[in-house]
Amino acid sequence: MTPPAPSADPTAQSVMAGAVDVLVIGAGQAGLAAGFYLHRMARDAARGRGGPAPSFAILDANEQPGGAWQYYWDTLELFSPADYSSLPGYRMPAWTGPGNPSAAHVVDYLRAYEDRYGLPVHRPVTVHAIEDHPDGGYLTRTDRGTWTSRAVINATGSWRRPFVPRMPGAEDFTGSQLHTTGYRGREPFAGQRVVVVGGGNSGAQIAADLLPAAAEVTWVTRRPPRYLPDDVDGRALFALATGHVQATRRGEPSPGGVGSLGDIVAVPPVRQARDAGRLQAQPMFSGFTPTGIRWDDGRKLEVDTVLWCTGFRPDLAHLRPLRPAMEGTVPATAGDPPTRSRDRDGLFFLGYGDWCGPASATLIGVGAPARATATAAARHVLSGG
Repeated sequence: MTPPAPSADPTAQSVMAGAVDVLVIGAGQAGLAAGFYLHRMARDAARGRGGPAPSFAILDANEQPGGAWQYYWDTLELFSPADYSSLPGYRMPAWTGPGNPSAAHVVDYLRAYEDRYGLPVHRPVTVHAIEDHPDGGYLTRTDRGTWTSRAVINATGSWRRPFVPRMPGAEDFTGSQLHTTGYRGREPFAGQRVVVVGGGNSGAQIAADLLPAAAEVTWVTRRPPRYLPDDVDGRALFALATGHVQATRRGEPSPGGVGSLGDIVAVPPVRQARDAGRLQAQPMFSGFTPTGIRWDDGRKLEVDTVLWCTGFRPDLAHLRPLRPAMEGTVPATAGDPPTRSRDRDGLFFLGYGDWCGPASATLIGVGAPARATATAAARHVLSGG
């Protein structure tokens, strides 16, 4: 069935926003990939092929399509060509600019993807909490009313949960601090002394991006930067991640995961800055001074802005009422597919990283776990789970 549109009154907490079999939370690349397979089940059922299909809806907190890609900095580019950066069913249009596709190109693609399959995305809808339904399944409470479903696929990503480590003296620092989530381009930092923290792709790319504008860029990392070989791109990373997970599941020796090669993909701007000797990492500082940063050896540096490229945590606060089992800092998953909650029937996690599917946090990698997850969710619903 087609669920009704969300209530126009954002305060209408008691309004039943919709009742579906499968509710997908998040309309970024992972949520759309799950939506594609659920849509295909419905299409096949309508054509008399296969069995019955579950009804579904997708809730998205953003006002526009594009997931987290719409918030990335202006010069960000993918690790791979368009042909190797596609979601299932619809190839990303060719990129005619320099290098690999830009973040804006990805946003246009995700918007077109939604439209192409007529996916039932409701936005902007903020999910506040998911609870057990007294009759089985789940109640999803939002700012636009309450949804009921037999299964939930969480595909909320991590963009809304940036991680910044606690550092001594941070509260006394008079300069600016921001996370990757607040960086949109180099122009606001013209003439500034900027410290970029983080030894991953974001740290290297943003440090390289700032070099033409900032008065001084200091890149600090907890360990010396590890660049992947220059000829390695997203295609090779996906193959490597897949081989690692498959070997581990079979109990065979792993060829090594992505981390065995390095932490930073040498996209052209990073490679150029590195080869010119302008991207030299310093060890991590130990704390702040009122006007800068300091190291344990007594060195100090005057700083205008500290930019934290220190990663994210899964955005799962809405699941607190369910208290799903955890494994370290992430929900525990088990079975086939590995996106299935270990202790909550009908609850799935998609797109957060290798713990819920090899390379599932990438455009090219999310397709396989999305298919398995949509299939498992449909079986759960249709079997009366």
